[in-house]
Amino acid sequence: MTDTPKTPDTPQTSTPTPATQPAADTPAPNTGAPATDTSTPAAAPPPPKKPARPIKPVARPAQAKPRHWGLLAAFVLIVILPAALSAFYLWTRAADQYASTVGFTVRTEEAATPADMLSGLGGGLAGGGPASRETDILYEFIRSQEMVRRVDDAMDLRTLYSAHSDTDPLLSFDPQGATIEDLTDYWQRMVRISYDSTSGLMELLVLAFNPADATRIAEEIFEQSSTLINQLSQIARDDATRYAQEDLLVAVDRLKYVREALTKFRLQNQIVDLNADIQGQMGLLNTLQAQQAAALIEYDLISETANASDPRVAQARRRLEVIESRIAEERRKFGSGNRSTDPEGVEYAETVAEFERLSVDREYAENAYALALSAFDVARGEANRQSFYLAPYITPTLAEKSQYPQRWLILGLVGMFSFLIWAIASLIYYALRDRK
Repeated sequence: MTDTPKTPDTPQTSTPTPATQPAADTPAPNTGAPATDTSTPAAAPPPPKKPARPIKPVARPAQAKPRHWGLLAAFVLIVILPAALSAFYLWTRAADQYASTVGFTVRTEEAATPADMLSGLGGGLAGGGPASRETDILYEFIRSQEMVRRVDDAMDLRTLYSAHSDTDPLLSFDPQGATIEDLTDYWQRMVRISYDSTSGLMELLVLAFNPADATRIAEEIFEQSSTLINQLSQIARDDATRYAQEDLLVAVDRLKYVREALTKFRLQNQIVDLNADIQGQMGLLNTLQAQQAAALIEYDLISETANASDPRVAQARRRLEVIESRIAEERRKFGSGNRSTDPEGVEYAETVAEFERLSVDREYAENAYALALSAFDVARGEANRQSFYLAPYITPTLAEKSQYPQRWLILGLVGMFSFLIWAIASLIYYALRDRK
């Protein structure tokens, strides 16, 4: 069996025709030619070649487009121009500012009580911790309109802060038509407070266009703050002793009234000491009773030895009647009678009762006064142990060179925020452009 020759000009198809393989049990025809090995298959045709992709042309050099020029112009307008204007103003127009520093804290003196000293818990005077509430009040007071008004009255802040308003309008105070509210806003820019609520330390940075003015303003702030703390301390002492003082005044008025009533009673009844008067009356009564006993004995003796017509018997009887009459009179003074038969006795008894009532009122008023006075002394002592005072730890300083305004810091902040604005605006622009 011979292979069929291929025609050279026959085109190849994408799917080759598989070679015919004779069966193994079919005998080959006898053609006189040598037999060939049919067990090996014929070679497969080569796979077809894929068509080559077209080569793209080389990219042209990048060229600036209108949007690029727009971004560059926006960078100049938003970043470069504000930074340049800020630098020009800061180094050519802005006036130098000098700083004065003052630091203080509010302290309270709390003396140990005798009980604490005996128990070993106290040891005399102790500089108490910071008075946090008073320090908070002082912090708000320094920033308030009242502080600005006081310092302005003492130093004329409007003139000091507007010294460079013509050349430096942005960082100076404009006095034209300015109100106290405007001055307060500018004050809060020129007086910077650093306050630690934990330790109670307060530090002030006072700015001015002259170092001496800055120091004077700091001293005036400290003086006004001391005045406020003294007022708060006085108010605290008055509150602590107010109720005790009111009770003391009531006790004093009551004691005065009782004493005046007792004096009036003595003048009306012409009695200095009723007890002494009663003792005198009792002494007289006792004497009369002794004389009565002696007269009775004498009368009995005479009656036994003389007859009824004896003049001595009549005289002894007369003497005994007089003594008994006097005893009865003295007894009536102590209220032995009634008003219809003996009004004087009832009046004397009422006088004694009135005197005793006034004496009891006086004793009660004196005891109440003593207790009120003791309570007032205790309250006043407690109030004095809780007084506040302003303790400075940094006295107002005098600057030797200008440190404000911080020109490089301001310029850096202007540049950074301007660049952020430009970058955000650029990102927004490209985001909107890509969505089209």
